[in-house]
Amino acid sequence: MRAYISVFKMRLKMETQYRGAMLGGIICQMFFGIVLVALYRALFDSKAQTIPIEQVTTYVWLQQAFFRMMVATDMDLWDKVKTGNISYDLCRPVDMYWFYYIRISAQKLMGSLMRGIPMMIVAFLLPKGWGMVPPASFAGLLSCILALVIGLLCMCALENITMGFTMRTLDAKGMQGLLNLLMVTFSGNLLPLTLFPDSWQKVITMLPYAQLLDAPIRLYTGEYPVSGAPLIFLRQAVWAVILILLGVWFWRANRKKMIVQGG
Repeated sequence: MRAYISVFKMRLKMETQYRGAMLGGIICQMFFGIVLVALYRALFDSKAQTIPIEQVTTYVWLQQAFFRMMVATDMDLWDKVKTGNISYDLCRPVDMYWFYYIRISAQKLMGSLMRGIPMMIVAFLLPKGWGMVPPASFAGLLSCILALVIGLLCMCALENITMGFTMRTLDAKGMQGLLNLLMVTFSGNLLPLTLFPDSWQKVITMLPYAQLLDAPIRLYTGEYPVSGAPLIFLRQAVWAVILILLGVWFWRANRKKMIVQGG
């Protein structure tokens, strides 16, 4: 356990070194956030909606603030798979799946905090109808934070499944591109899931992608009542366990068939 804790701490410290990337990410996501808010304001001005515009803008800013949590990828593992240096990791006295699960979780966590906190502060300072609003309740805020933590576990599990395919195909871009497309679409980043038809939402909200950011944000805005939070946590936890078990099985199967050429 000490080894995994040390890996987590070292990865956190490593992520804090990329301050230039952090600043660039904040500027980029702020730009996209303002563009999306402007589009939704135009939509609401042209046709009355049942959802308050403040709820939609808050949804957009929280999605942009935690965008790094979805797209962060362990590039070191990509390189090791391509070059064959992953063979060195097989000699480590740790489980390879959990070693990289801990690494990517630290990367996503620290990267999200470094970008998300400044972005949310700025979003709170924007005029009404353009920025964020406070949570519906303090209990909703706590539920949102817990849901984000469980959602992070799901994201890391999805990332490791993608890496499992990379070990088989030696092509990181294909599966990573597919995963990013699914996550951005069905997590609500491209279009808030609250704007989808109700019949669609019954299916989409049950998928693992909706557990990443959509469920926590709805707890924050109050669209999901706090009384229903335990059921949301359970659904998130079930998906996390399923994805982790699938990833562990996939990585172990890859290890048995792994062939490293060169020297």
